[in-house]
Amino acid sequence: MIELKGITKEYRGVTPLKDVSVTINDGDVISVIGPSGIGKSTLIRCINLLESPTSGQIIFNGEDITAKGYNVKKARRKMGMVFQSFNLFGHLTVIENMMLAPMDLLKKKKQDAYDKGMELLRMVGVADKALSYPDELSGGQKQRVAIARTLAMEPEVILLDEPTSALDPTMVAEVQSVIKDLAKSGKTMIIVTHEMNFAKAISNRVFYMDEGGIYEEGTPEEIFDAPQKENTRRFVKQLKVFEELIDSRDYDFIGFGSRLEIYLMQNNVASECKYRIRLAMEELVQQIILPQMSVPHIRLKLEYSVSDGQSTITAMYKGKRFDVSDTENTISLKILKNTAKDIVYEYNESDEEPNKVIVSLKS
Repeated sequence: MIELKGITKEYRGVTPLKDVSVTINDGDVISVIGPSGIGKSTLIRCINLLESPTSGQIIFNGEDITAKGYNVKKARRKMGMVFQSFNLFGHLTVIENMMLAPMDLLKKKKQDAYDKGMELLRMVGVADKALSYPDELSGGQKQRVAIARTLAMEPEVILLDEPTSALDPTMVAEVQSVIKDLAKSGKTMIIVTHEMNFAKAISNRVFYMDEGGIYEEGTPEEIFDAPQKENTRRFVKQLKVFEELIDSRDYDFIGFGSRLEIYLMQNNVASECKYRIRLAMEELVQQIILPQMSVPHIRLKLEYSVSDGQSTITAMYKGKRFDVSDTENTISLKILKNTAKDIVYEYNESDEEPNKVIVSLKS
């Protein structure tokens, strides 16, 4: 249905989209996720040409809608857009908001537009607000009206840009419920969202955006349960990462400790978990690995998950094969094992840092 070919969007000093190519099929329900400011909204605004791509093509139902001279209104009539900020006309009642575009653009008769409008308002649960003005509605009700108004134009594709981000948390569920029902209707939908559980529940495909484009895509199970790329994994698991390189026996261990403490404080790591992390770091690096190395080179990575409080220490180091479980320092090894729920050692001779140990700490 929609094919993006090499879409690039440039602004002065920033390029949120770089050579994006992807195909969106009929009936796809796609959630677009990723860090703030990465180009998610720009992507869907380019799809319906609210933003004009700097270069590339968008093929919609076999037509190049980015071609010079193409009637943009023709494509927009088939692509409904739901914004964060509702965009209802404040001087019109709810039903008047519903009837305006179908009468003006689709040339529907007034009675037909009214009947269809009421049908859609009943579908999203706000028919009793038909004669109210937007400022008399809650945020959730406004967004449900905005969704119904989009449906009134009978679009083939529905684009939703962070549809719940402007809502009070108590109103998010009511709007998500409407969108979930809509997703079952068979319409093609592209939803920019920061609600990961919602994205997982509603989609058949997920785009994770980073580094100027669609960094990784797949099914919800692939993206949320088994992401293949590092940035995706860090994002969906809400991982906060601390990294250090120890390349001298005289490394600044006081500075190292200070940087680690700042990281732990910034991420609100619980006291008991802080203790385990510090203890595991000390025993693994200072007491077990470092004494084995004539020329130290240890790359450390600590990952802490904000979502579930899990933490993992990975140490990659040069030199001959050395499994930490083979250390003669049995006391430090015992202490390390007491802090960990799992310790995995790997050796790959072709790697620059062939030794790798992953310590998953107890919660």
